Amino acid sequence: MMSEVPDRIAFLGPPGTFSHAAVDRFFGHSDAQERLSVANIDDVFLEVEAGNAGFGVVPVENSTEGAVNSTQDCLIDTSLTIVGEIYLPIEHNLLLKDPARLSEVRRIVSHKQSLGQCRLWLRTHYPDMELCEVSSNAEAARLAADDPATAAIAGEVAARFFDLTVVADRIQDRQDNTTRFLVMAREHAALGTEHQVAGVSTGQDKTSILVYTENKPGALFRVLEPFDDFQVSLTRIETRPARDSMWSYVFFVDFEGHMQDDAVKNVFGKLAGRAVKIKNLGSYPRARV
Repeated sequence: MMSEVPDRIAFLGPPGTFSHAAVDRFFGHSDAQERLSVANIDDVFLEVEAGNAGFGVVPVENSTEGAVNSTQDCLIDTSLTIVGEIYLPIEHNLLLKDPARLSEVRRIVSHKQSLGQCRLWLRTHYPDMELCEVSSNAEAARLAADDPATAAIAGEVAARFFDLTVVADRIQDRQDNTTRFLVMAREHAALGTEHQVAGVSTGQDKTSILVYTENKPGALFRVLEPFDDFQVSLTRIETRPARDSMWSYVFFVDFEGHMQDDAVKNVFGKLAGRAVKIKNLGSYPRARV
């Protein structure tokens, strides 16, 4: 059964975040698809699970700062399926309401990940400045819009939305800084004319799974060996503590291919006898980086 509101897309808000930009990149700017801004990543999953949104967009990893742990934790518990992915170049800017008052700035605010991605630039240019973590870059921009003594680190979308001036652009420490986002849905669904129907093999796909193993030596080797045996290329592997047992772990594995592919079926056949549990998060078209 299709979601009750397939044309509503939940994302980590408020409007002006990089998550908002990822929604626009994947779905376009159609007014027919309502954007639902929510306060945190958990709420993105909850809104889609409850049928209040047809799709949800969440960040899962950044090329500088690594995995987004809250998204990974939600993936462990969710019943949703990954139906797409987006790679969004992340360009950070220092934003200010009135650039003539730059010397009056007493603090710089941004999301924790963004502060980390600009660590070297901040150390070089503002070594003694107070740095404050807030819930999102858009919230940082809102604070800067309300207070001339506050500067924000955020993207161009936030600058336009809150009428701020870019006083320093592209301040991220790595110019190839990129965040990968996942598109979540309650089922395989048509994503629009620019996208294939998720769940159908395109020949250029990726699959994501969770693998629960016994806590004993060689567990990771037994997980990885079937991929080598059947020449299925891994694109990512991460480890998180399992929630149901102390000192047990779950492996997040992304690999090239689709669940309908023979090689992938062979991998699953061999993995079945080596894992306590395997959770299939979905097969979906690979995004171009």
